[in-house]
Amino acid sequence: MTDPRRQVPRTDAVLSAMTTEVDAHGRDAVKAAIHSAQDQVRAGIIDPNQVISHARAALRTGPRPVINATGVLVHTNLGRAPLSTAARTAIQAAAGTTDVEFDLATGARRQRGRSTMDALRAAVPAADDAHVVNNNAAALLLCAIVLAGSRDIVVSRGELVEIGDGFRIPDLLRSTGARLRGVGTTNRTTVRDYTDAISSDTGFVLKVHPSNFVVSGFTSTPEVADLAGLGVPLVVDIGSGLLAPHPTLPDEPDVATMLRAGASLVTASADKLLGGPQAGLLLGAAALIERLRRHPAARAMRVDKLTLAALEATLRGPRPPVVSALEADLTELGSRADRLAAALSERGIDAVAVSSLAVVGGGGAPGVELPSAAVSLPESYAQPLRVGVTPVVGRIEQGRCLLDLRSVMESDDDAILNAVLSVD
Repeated sequence: MTDPRRQVPRTDAVLSAMTTEVDAHGRDAVKAAIHSAQDQVRAGIIDPNQVISHARAALRTGPRPVINATGVLVHTNLGRAPLSTAARTAIQAAAGTTDVEFDLATGARRQRGRSTMDALRAAVPAADDAHVVNNNAAALLLCAIVLAGSRDIVVSRGELVEIGDGFRIPDLLRSTGARLRGVGTTNRTTVRDYTDAISSDTGFVLKVHPSNFVVSGFTSTPEVADLAGLGVPLVVDIGSGLLAPHPTLPDEPDVATMLRAGASLVTASADKLLGGPQAGLLLGAAALIERLRRHPAARAMRVDKLTLAALEATLRGPRPPVVSALEADLTELGSRADRLAAALSERGIDAVAVSSLAVVGGGGAPGVELPSAAVSLPESYAQPLRVGVTPVVGRIEQGRCLLDLRSVMESDDDAILNAVLSVD
């Protein structure tokens, strides 16, 4: 019987094939990963030709890049909106020392991220001022702490929603010590319900855009303009981060429209339809923004220089991927699906180009379906594609694995082709 130790690849030979990993992780870390894989060969757990792949797998750290072929444009489980090339470049530039809180002309300290705030105000001229915190939940939390304290927040019962992973708006707001004053019913709320609840002990009125669901039938809710003159601040949480109206989503609320309708403050997520990094946006009345910015709790919710750089690049730069996906031409999507399916069929794979329906996701435009095109594969491809060298995540529909191209950048088509071809 051959001694398994004779079959173990030599360490120096494996190292010479892993120079990229040595540059990224250091020689000692790579050698440790190789030695661990060699031990698995000696134990008969893996084959000798698997040493490099197992060593590389052991060196992987942090989230892995994934191709989102689910057809969900803003997929929370996959990191929501992918950043634009401009935003990624900005993050690299900001990774060193920067002028994030420093005036190079005077040598004095200046407002943190001032150029990012300038970009945000320029993107939404209806806002007197703007502030950024680490996510939209933090934006609501800061409003509750500063504007309500231990007083009342008046909100429709139909808008006391759960925002994902078990986190609920009522629990979030009550955690600050504020009192929630629910008005109306689950399906119908009137202006009178709000006016009857407002008193000298009211901190603000909150209007929340429902996430991930639609209430239809015998329903009614006041418009923002109807609630703007009630004598207390009106905070509107639109969630999805649309800064201005978009023709593809005519019923989706946006920051500019809400402010023009009379909202005192609007809160939104930056990593959804805006297409930026995770952040919570606060836009509106200058006096209220200044109160929020100066409160001690704002320090705990502060974003770092990388987020500020990525957000500014998203606001000032070219169209981000999520907007490109939203505005994708259906004919071009179909052509891409045809090309991929044909290339796979030529290699004997059961691949067919099909029509499909994509969605916005991330709580944006619930109920809206976007016509799309997909490559249909046998369901057995789904799991191997997810665990491949370049993970590709599709969706299962009627016993087939669909790779929906509306959520895939065209530059990733070749990667999808290679990933499918690599499935044994």
